[in-house]
Amino acid sequence: MESRWDQSIVDSIDEDDLSMRVYTSNLLGSDEDLVLHGGGNTSVKSVGKSIFGDTESVLFIKGSGWDLRSIEKAGFPATRMEQLLKLCELESLTDTEMMSQLRLSLLDPKSPTPSVEAILHALIPYKFVDHTHADAVVTISNSPNGKETLKRLFGDEVLILPYVMPGFILAKQVATATESIDWSAIKGIVLLNHGILTFGDDAKTSYDSMINLVDTAEKFLLSKMDEHTIAEVDASITEQDCLQLTQLRRRAGEFFEGPVLVRLNSSDTAVGFSALDNFEDLITRGPLTPDHTIHTKAFGAAFHCNPSLELENFRDKYKRYFVDHASEGLQMLDLMPRFGAWQKKGLIYFSGNVKRLNVIEDIVGHTIKAIQLSEAIGGWCALPKEKLFEVEYWELEQAKLKTNKANLAFEGKVALVTGAASGIGEACVTELSAQGAAVIALDIDPRLGELFQESSVFTQQCDVTSTADIQASLLRGVQHFGGLDILISNAGIFPESQYLESTLDEAWLSSLDINLSSHMKMVRACVPYLKLGFDPSVVIMASKNVPAPGPGAGAYSVAKAGLTQFARVAALELGEYGIRVNVLHPNAVYDTAIWSDDVLKARASNYGLSVEEYKKSNVLKQEVASRDVAIAAALFAGKDLKMTTGAQIPIDGGNERVI
Repeated sequence: MESRWDQSIVDSIDEDDLSMRVYTSNLLGSDEDLVLHGGGNTSVKSVGKSIFGDTESVLFIKGSGWDLRSIEKAGFPATRMEQLLKLCELESLTDTEMMSQLRLSLLDPKSPTPSVEAILHALIPYKFVDHTHADAVVTISNSPNGKETLKRLFGDEVLILPYVMPGFILAKQVATATESIDWSAIKGIVLLNHGILTFGDDAKTSYDSMINLVDTAEKFLLSKMDEHTIAEVDASITEQDCLQLTQLRRRAGEFFEGPVLVRLNSSDTAVGFSALDNFEDLITRGPLTPDHTIHTKAFGAAFHCNPSLELENFRDKYKRYFVDHASEGLQMLDLMPRFGAWQKKGLIYFSGNVKRLNVIEDIVGHTIKAIQLSEAIGGWCALPKEKLFEVEYWELEQAKLKTNKANLAFEGKVALVTGAASGIGEACVTELSAQGAAVIALDIDPRLGELFQESSVFTQQCDVTSTADIQASLLRGVQHFGGLDILISNAGIFPESQYLESTLDEAWLSSLDINLSSHMKMVRACVPYLKLGFDPSVVIMASKNVPAPGPGAGAYSVAKAGLTQFARVAALELGEYGIRVNVLHPNAVYDTAIWSDDVLKARASNYGLSVEEYKKSNVLKQEVASRDVAIAAALFAGKDLKMTTGAQIPIDGGNERVI
């Protein structure tokens, strides 16, 4: 493990304690082999001023919900040292009472809630304290002789303690174990199956100790590796695999009681793990560290030939796990796994939204590597199930996943938008994503990927006139999010004005190809997945030119009229599967790629209008924006119009010829 310390940056930041605390916290958080998604915690002992102006000894400690990678000064609430140390003197303290007391210890009651490890950090007699869940250290501790191996690696420089529950219990354990210890003789504390603490009177000392100790553990593991330790197998995912994945998603949603996202990771390492002879045994033994259970549950699911049916095996196993360990009055969580391995296909992740899906993917990626490394040094042996259950159902951990916010309208749903690189398509992607959807965005424009950087949008360059391109893009999108619920078929072109007598064959055929036939190809490809979707819906972008065609737009008007008729047929054919198909007729939406200056001038000229007059030539005398169309598309895709199909709605500011 390499140090990321940069003295030039240190020289440029403020000299105050909190600035240094932020800097080294960010360093630790930037290394996923140390910290993942809100894991770990850091602190610094300093002074603060009360509302009365009195100077008090305080502990600035990471606030709950903050991530070390991006934490700022505001993420370190100041807690009174005197009160924290008094809490440690108590014989017992419930989790709920502990958190109440931590809130009472705050200098500023508006500050974030202090980390559950605040008492532990307070009792360590050093200015800076770092706590990570370093993969290498935890991996070794999850092996049969883990404690002995760590003792051999670290010698007397590190105190090694058995696993106990985080919070007050852990603080009391450390307090008892260090009553007669010479703190100057140790550089760190290993909490078996949990993580590692380092400390120092300056930020660099604590940081360097962390890096050096973890580096020792990493080098040991590296010495035990060969080319077979981390299995790698190449595999290709077929259309049939994606359909099975979609079936699995649908079944998982029943266990989750709502729409969910499912991702199939078919990387060489993921497939390699799933191809191991004992993958089913390995994936059910337990997580890398108990903290992960809040995201991943205590064990994963194993799939062989028919994942949607085999999901019931996980359900039954999880029910037994709950009955075996639950106390009276405890309510069982949902029965959907959070990850699994599909034999010789890869790893599968399950979640109600994209953010948590990404977290699970990252955690599982580190876990399967750790499992195989542990197997190389004696075998993977996570904590017993009863210990994992305590954390999975720990009220303080469960609170991290709870929010007062209601779920967004499309959370857990997957939408596909064509023509996504500009105008109406881009607006639809933005609107659906803002409302919680995971979006597969397609466009022929190679710049598409630059437009959307958020993880909720999966971009694919695609020529919608090509059946092969559509199929390939759809398979990649389904593999990434698990299925399809919403299709916004929007891609189109607006040809240069040509009166019939001068219409070129190429222009006519191109319009039919893109504005009509491509939509048929897209809908045709999506139907097998939509049949398995949650409240599936198709929204077709047609045009005002259907009810009110204009001169010089024959190729466009005819194609859009055909598209509208196609949508009506689709509504009739797909209704029995619960798939709604509706049409929007936009007009005069000028913030789109089809409205070049030349096209706009030509169309305005056809009506004897200036460009500005043409832009507002509707009943409302207002310009129609792409977002107006996107909002309407989202409305049709949502539950508010769940009983509407085969409809046609203008989004045009009112057109006298249509009205």
